[in-house]
Amino acid sequence: MKGRAERTRILHRSVRVTLAASAGFYTFVHGLEEPVLALYALFAPISLGLLSPIPGSGRQRAEVMLKALPIGLLLVALGTVLAVETWAAVLGMLVVGFLLAFAAIAGPRPAGAAPGLQLFYILACFPPYESGTLGLRLAGLAFGVVVLALCELFLLPQPPDPTYRTALADALVTAGDTIAGRTVLSPEALREAGARLRLSHIPPAERPAGPGRAVRGLSQAGAAVRRLLEQLAHLTETGEFRAFVREGSGAAGECGGGRTATAAGRPLLQQVVFLCEETAAALRTGRAAPGPQPMDKAIDAFQRMRVRQVTGSADEAPTVQGPAPAPVPVPVPVLRRQAALLAVAESVRILEISVRVGLDGRRTPPIEPRELFWYTQAATPRLWARRITGNMTIRSVQFQNAVRIAVALAAARLVAGSLDLTHGFWVLLAVLTLSRTTVGETWTAIRRAVTGNLVGAVAAGALLIGLGRHTDAYAAILAPAMLIAFALGPLLGIAWAQGLFTLVVATAFAQIAPASWQLAEARIVDVVTGSAIGLLCAMLAWPAGARREVRRTMAGLLQECGPLIKGTVDTLTAVPPGSVPAPSTRPALHRLRLAESAYAQFRSEPGVDAPVRADWHAVLITAHHIVLGAQWLPRFDLPMAALPPDATDRARAGAHALAQTTDRLAALCLGRQPQPPETGPMPSEPTGLPLPALVDLDVWLRGLAVQLTRIEAGLPEAVRRAVRGTTDAGSAGAVLGPGGQGSRGVP
Repeated sequence: MKGRAERTRILHRSVRVTLAASAGFYTFVHGLEEPVLALYALFAPISLGLLSPIPGSGRQRAEVMLKALPIGLLLVALGTVLAVETWAAVLGMLVVGFLLAFAAIAGPRPAGAAPGLQLFYILACFPPYESGTLGLRLAGLAFGVVVLALCELFLLPQPPDPTYRTALADALVTAGDTIAGRTVLSPEALREAGARLRLSHIPPAERPAGPGRAVRGLSQAGAAVRRLLEQLAHLTETGEFRAFVREGSGAAGECGGGRTATAAGRPLLQQVVFLCEETAAALRTGRAAPGPQPMDKAIDAFQRMRVRQVTGSADEAPTVQGPAPAPVPVPVPVLRRQAALLAVAESVRILEISVRVGLDGRRTPPIEPRELFWYTQAATPRLWARRITGNMTIRSVQFQNAVRIAVALAAARLVAGSLDLTHGFWVLLAVLTLSRTTVGETWTAIRRAVTGNLVGAVAAGALLIGLGRHTDAYAAILAPAMLIAFALGPLLGIAWAQGLFTLVVATAFAQIAPASWQLAEARIVDVVTGSAIGLLCAMLAWPAGARREVRRTMAGLLQECGPLIKGTVDTLTAVPPGSVPAPSTRPALHRLRLAESAYAQFRSEPGVDAPVRADWHAVLITAHHIVLGAQWLPRFDLPMAALPPDATDRARAGAHALAQTTDRLAALCLGRQPQPPETGPMPSEPTGLPLPALVDLDVWLRGLAVQLTRIEAGLPEAVRRAVRGTTDAGSAGAVLGPGGQGSRGVP
């Protein structure tokens, strides 16, 4: 049941489209007696205003329509020229169909305008071949689109939706107040605040989904805010948050060196709170604060302080041989909270940079980590090329959808042209409006549409027989019929929409040329033909929609995560330090984008039982955690001297166990039998001081272990038994040993 706001929006849209379509049609068919002008002036508003789900406010929709007008004129000209031969029209339909459907990679607004642009080519590419009428066709199309844009601006305009920047600012205020201790929220409330930034909860016109720098920056900022809120929720959940805040406020809560360690995090925590407040204000005003923020320096100073606390030296970490400076006893829980503060600070650093790029949008010098902010220094053509080539793969649901609709439209044009169907335009219209991403959805839509068309055809046939050739009667009926059809169709469902649209078509065509009840018969034949072609293509081309693809892309993402975990640990534990470069995160980022796209479509499709019912959203969160850890750990935790061998062995063993887990989960996502886990003795418990680098690495690995355990919990019981025992925090994530202690005797 649609809400009041949605019903009002549909009613207002029906008024605008009816007025725009009537203005051109009545003027040209009855005033100037130009049926070609009238036909295109009628279908232009219907195509872009009703059949194209262009999102946004009235101003945004009008802007999209006017920008689409030159493309529409080009497509009408192309269709008119290619209508000379069926094979030429079919090839043109194949290319045009793919390109316009593939335009979904550019964001919701181009994707929304694509169906209307498809219809402009479809309407022009059917016989009779009359190139001499091209000028009239273009004039009618331009008139209809311009009048519709004016109606969008001035006649019951759709008000603007809350912007994505506003949603980001609200979530960031929640995070800042929580860190500062001004607000106390439960873990569920913090996660809910982050969930409100999911694109499915954002109005389509405001979703940051395009390839430009500013849009990419806002999208990355959204991911950073969600990660920040998840980190705060985890700290609250584990009961560490009070100590975390107390540590930043300088309250003494530990003894000995713990008191010093507690106060040491105050400058960084204050900088984090300040950046949250300043960034939220920038999002509300739309202007970034002048000058770069010194978060990098604050994090570097914080890390040097942590090393100095443990080793007594500001610039050196302990070596394996030789006497070490007298250590300052720092409790491991304090070091863990410092590691959590470091992770929070890095999330805020990424957030502040992303917002700055999102508000500015200009090219910048390289920003670290470069693989994460590569787009900030890239030219616009490169950004588009990266988006296009990244989706030109069989694993992209955008590519799959474009291929499916292009082949279906080309097949429909071939059948309509070969059989010389009357009003073959309706064959392609049925394919375009009834095709869905799964065969089940397509069949449901077709069944209801055919039923509605049958009823509508009977009513239209009776109307044509009863009124005969009384053109004035049809003229009196058309406008009210459009208003009713365009309002009730979306409200009552696809069967009503198809039936009422049949009546509209009959009353319109009866004014252009003499028509009989056979017009309704022809529409039924064409709709059934188009439905059969659409259903056949749905059965042959990815019939399950994103259900299989989401498993494949998630499996590919998990397979990339394993080497990333091991590569990060190898970088931090290399001898000598710095001899092993940090692993590249680019392959994982590419896989992550494909997985996010497949998951977005998967969430839009009706749910059915799948062989593996995994928590895909948890997989995406874990992948983000892995990618960001692989970027900031080598940047801020690379030791100056080699780490103790026993700690190195434990870290590598933990990374290997986690990589095995990701590989097995990937195999399970694909429905394959996973390899049995390797078993072997864990390396001995490390001795000596718990170094900050080891604590940070241990916190990262343990966090991944917990997240992978949650993913495992989303699998069926039979699957969980296959991987149980390989993702517990003790065996897969421990670097410091049982209980997280760096050595015996450290409290």
